[in-house]
Amino acid sequence: MKRIAILIMALFTMSVAVPVFAADATKEQKDQCLLASKECKTEVDSIQQKIKKLNAEIKKGKKVYSADEIKKLNAKLKEAEDMLDNLMKP
Repeated sequence: MKRIAILIMALFTMSVAVPVFAADATKEQKDQCLLASKECKTEVDSIQQKIKKLNAEIKKGKKVYSADEIKKLNAKLKEAEDMLDNLMKP
């Protein structure tokens, strides 16, 4: 009887926890390395790769990012494009 009760409680706990993990998964779609320079110790991108990533993240829009975060991404995109332009000048 105790085993059945424990099994039911475990199933209930797991069924409650799954939606919480699903909600976290959608928020984790944000690229923290591009947004806040977090968790990117091993990532090294060229300027062109960074521009592509920034454009892809900006296209996700308000589904994933807040308005302030989109502004930060746009500012970083402008900075990367300016850097590329400066490197391309003779």
